[in-house]
Amino acid sequence: MNAPVEPVAVVADDAQLRARFDALREAFARDPFPGVAARRDRIARIAAIVRERERDFVAAIDADFGHRSSHETRLAELFIVTSEARLAMRRVGRWMRPERVRTPIQLQPGRARVLPQPLGVAGIVSPWNYPVQLALAPAIAALAAGNRVMLKPSEVTRATSALLAEAIASRFAPDEFAVVLGGAATGAAFARLPFDHLFFTGSTAVGRLVAKAAAENLTPVTLELGGKSPAIVDASADLALVARRLVAGKLLNAGQTCIAPDYALVSASRVDAFVEAVSAAVRALYPDPMRGDDYTAIVDERHYARLTGLVDDARAKGARIVTLAGGAAADPATRRIPPTLVIGADERMQAMREEIFGPILPVETFATLDEAVAKVNARPRPLALYVFAEDRAVRTRILRGTVAGGVTVNDTLWHFAHEGLPFGGVGASGMGAYHGETGFRTFSHRKGVYVQSRFTAAKLLHPPYGAAFEKVLALLKRVAG
Repeated sequence: MNAPVEPVAVVADDAQLRARFDALREAFARDPFPGVAARRDRIARIAAIVRERERDFVAAIDADFGHRSSHETRLAELFIVTSEARLAMRRVGRWMRPERVRTPIQLQPGRARVLPQPLGVAGIVSPWNYPVQLALAPAIAALAAGNRVMLKPSEVTRATSALLAEAIASRFAPDEFAVVLGGAATGAAFARLPFDHLFFTGSTAVGRLVAKAAAENLTPVTLELGGKSPAIVDASADLALVARRLVAGKLLNAGQTCIAPDYALVSASRVDAFVEAVSAAVRALYPDPMRGDDYTAIVDERHYARLTGLVDDARAKGARIVTLAGGAAADPATRRIPPTLVIGADERMQAMREEIFGPILPVETFATLDEAVAKVNARPRPLALYVFAEDRAVRTRILRGTVAGGVTVNDTLWHFAHEGLPFGGVGASGMGAYHGETGFRTFSHRKGVYVQSRFTAAKLLHPPYGAAFEKVLALLKRVAG
């Protein structure tokens, strides 16, 4: 296993950033429509990086977090990237094919099709919480669509970002797929470049800044943000099933997941039973979260302080705090925070005003299903929503009555893992989507093409206008209905 590498692609100023971008754009101009073999080759190189450097990525992410379960890294990062790569290599030829479009009778015998065309240079800004997956999965989509790619990974996960830069530079020419490293100033300059598409994953606050910067160049953006993703636990739900699946989704990466259940809405009559079931699930899944290898640390001191502050604020405002690790306290030395329930959460508490991004689960109650739906709809639209209900009518009511980026019913997170489903936010949780063919389309321009026949009546609509024009126009109106 190689030692963590030092950055090899630090950008000192805006001029160097622009030079890297211009090299990518010039290369695209020389090859604006790569064939299927070239696209498969680029995707295969991403897969090879992940496969061959697996141990290095596990070590780098572990170092960046202070401790990250190797199992979580291999499943939630590396496996997802290789799975996305396999799908793209298998299907990119089909995705590239022109799509025939039926031609209405008034335009026949002409023919029409939609041609998926590469956009040019795609910019990707990736976050720290899944620093490999959320950098390389969008890159696979952009490369499959025939684009050149420029990536700005997070400065928070420094070792992983440096490893990404080194590994990509070893497999790709700098005018094919380039990585730039740096902090907030580099990120701001990156967003101001005139990309043909800009893909950002991160917080809603920073997403707004990225969208503003991109707007100066009329650059289209995909924003994968976050928000407070609710889990609604209906009276018809099986609490033993709910608890295990809710805990598994909430505590993956210690809750540092954009689609983690952010708060639970529980039928008021079942709160005590819910707490018991969740406590039992935590004991089964994480018997020793403060020392065990399966439980991940909080990424840095700033986020650790923010999370412990949320608990302190909720306690001071009357919430009941239930620590689910045998009463263990948060440990600043290891940056581990025990799984924690905030019972009686309400809007006065900061934990109900901001995305938590940690192993803390506020619990709100509802008396009726309409009240639960109203609580969700009173907040900004979430990236994910989880419905636990055996009653099909309840599921339908929630699915039709709420708006969310994506939904998993009777579990958590799995809609993200389904390659055939688009993944993205709505409203404050983002715009645009990717994964599978949806990602290919995000980074493509669907160009409409009409091929006129040698023999056409269209000339009858040319000037000089007269009686023939009026007759043809009247005929067209009748045909069009």
